[in-house]
Amino acid sequence: MGKGSHSAAPNAIGYQHQTWWALVELLHTGASRPDAALTLELYDDVAWERQGSATELLQVKHHIGQHRTLTDTATDLWRTLKVWMDEAAPSDADGPALALVTTETAGDATAVAALRPHSRNEAEALRLLEHVARTAQSKQTKEAREQFLGLGNAARLTFVSRIRVIDRSPHIQDIAGQVRERLHWALPLGHEDLFLSMVWRWWDETALALLQGRQRSVDVGDAQAAIADIRDQFTRENLPTLVELADVNAGELEQKYRMHPFVQQMHWVAYPPRNLQKAIVDYYRAYTHTVRWLDEDLIGAAELTRFEHELVDEWEREFEWMLDALDAGAGDDEKKTAGKALLRQLLGQTGLAVRARYNDPFFARGQRHMLADTGKIGWHADFEARIAELLKVGT
Repeated sequence: MGKGSHSAAPNAIGYQHQTWWALVELLHTGASRPDAALTLELYDDVAWERQGSATELLQVKHHIGQHRTLTDTATDLWRTLKVWMDEAAPSDADGPALALVTTETAGDATAVAALRPHSRNEAEALRLLEHVARTAQSKQTKEAREQFLGLGNAARLTFVSRIRVIDRSPHIQDIAGQVRERLHWALPLGHEDLFLSMVWRWWDETALALLQGRQRSVDVGDAQAAIADIRDQFTRENLPTLVELADVNAGELEQKYRMHPFVQQMHWVAYPPRNLQKAIVDYYRAYTHTVRWLDEDLIGAAELTRFEHELVDEWEREFEWMLDALDAGAGDDEKKTAGKALLRQLLGQTGLAVRARYNDPFFARGQRHMLADTGKIGWHADFEARIAELLKVGT
């Protein structure tokens, strides 16, 4: 769509900003609400709840441009007030707190300025809002203004006393910097950007679950634990998982790697097709992690080489037992059966790990396939001769 007045871009940016801003809110005020949970599009744009009841509703407004001013006649303001008058029991003094979060700046000598958290003057805010409600001419805000005046004096005072205006909220392009600042205590030295990208991935997945209704809310404690778990992956005994299973298109990888030696090795022992496809995924994830961990300086080549040696040593022991169990005149069917059993056995063993606390089994499985791809290990009793023939044909 073009840049005309009907462009959907501002709305799309607004929705994205709302979702990202919720993470800033979670990090900024979550520590003071350890028993609370945050919701998206449940009670309001963003809301805090405790024991299943809303304690604060937040309307989040994003505007393109750095120097916009919010006034008491603004459509945004009266739309927000109408939402709360319809949904938040405005005359209930014990109702949830109400916050208008906006990238605009509250104008001087306005009700919205008087409702800032650190310069509150509720009586003045009420007076100014009542004045606008009676005198403004906008058709867009007419219904909300009339509804506000219809609340009655006591109800209007109660309603206004529950409202705060948080102006000059960060624009969408500034959100990432805000999150980085809130998480400065957790940034792993030298891997700050990777850590933050993993936090954002966690949040985007969480936010999507909230918006789709697959998850009601995110508890402050659960969020803190999730971020701590990500940080823990950068310790000396652990490593971060950077390519999740859901990131991979197994069908595409199967086509890409179908002629690789490690795949041919599995064909030689008639490995079942679905497990073969999964093995290709393990290979891809292990290879990709090896490259990215080295690029990010999360692991050294010597450490990876040591792990490979351990895998080869384990294979040598089991491969010799397999050969010893085969009769001298064993035919190809017997060798296939024995090789398939060996492959299944080793892929199921998770005792060896590249680091003490990194126990995601795909990596050891994938590393075995990487070794098989170079011919260092194999499954069929005659794999060495077959690999030599395969490499000769390929040259």
